[in-house]
Parts: sequence; structure tokens; C-alpha cells
Amino acid sequence: MELKINGKTHSVDVEESMPLLWVLRDELNLTGTKYGCGVSSCGACTVMLDGLAVRTCTLPASSAIGKEINTIEGIEVEGGLSAVQKAWIEHQVPQCGYCQSGMIVATEALLNENPNPTDEDIDQAINNICRCGTYPRIRAAIHTAAEWRAANKNLPG
Repeated sequence: MELKINGKTHSVDVEESMPLLWVLRDELNLTGTKYGCGVSSCGACTVMLDGLAVRTCTLPASSAIGKEINTIEGIEVEGGLSAVQKAWIEHQVPQCGYCQSGMIVATEALLNENPNPTDEDIDQAINNICRCGTYPRIRAAIHTAAEWRAANKNLPG
């Protein structure tokens, strides 16, 4: 099967029912997308599928055929960090860091759909689990990234 991931087409010989997460990690060595719970609850395995945040640990790879898949490895702007990634650093969001790739991808999807989300919008859209509890920093980083995107800035200062 052929999958379009981060703008490149990849041919993989896997069972159609194999979860997309394992195709990304085991077949294509795109290990930024993490395995967390295996039941699509925690969000560590989040990627964008045609612009929407989806969890890949239970999603059959065949469901992604003909769609654009964007992983954390593809989140960049002109070869550098995106506004979301820079805001994550600015607000020192990560502690253990395990959930962060899924959080960042989910945030990118949110801001692509809703460039100026309210706290309620964030709570509704970003339901990934952070075991370290950095939710206040995550929310602040999302608001900062939204401001920077609106101002078309890539980096503060």
C-alpha cells in the first residue's frame, strides 16, 4: 500500500489492518509518534490525517490510503520549528515529554481549524493526556502560538 506522509509517498508491504502507528514506527522509522495506551485514549499517537487530529494506535493503515498524513517529523516551517513548537519551548511545556509530540500535532490541527481558540475551544479539542499535568502551560503555549501565527511570526524577538 502507498501512504503519503509528510509530503512524501511511501510504499509499505503490511497487512491492511495493521495500526497506522506501527506502520509509522516499525516500517518507516518515524518514531516521533508514540505508543501510549493502545486504545486511542491518551493521544500520544496523534497525527494529522487530512488536517484532522487522529489517534493512530487503533486506526488501520488502510484507512489512511489516499490521505495526507502529517506526523511530528513533518511539523516545521521553512525547515525550522513551527510557532507551536517555539511556544512549547517558550512556556517550558514538556516535563517528561512523552505526550508532547501528540499534543503538538493536535495543537497544530486545532490552530489550522480555529486560529484564535478560547480556553473552552482548547479544552474541547485538546483532550490528550499529560501525566505530568502541564495543562496550564499547554494552554498558555497554545494562546502564544495563536498570537504568533496571527502576527505571522516564527520566533519571538
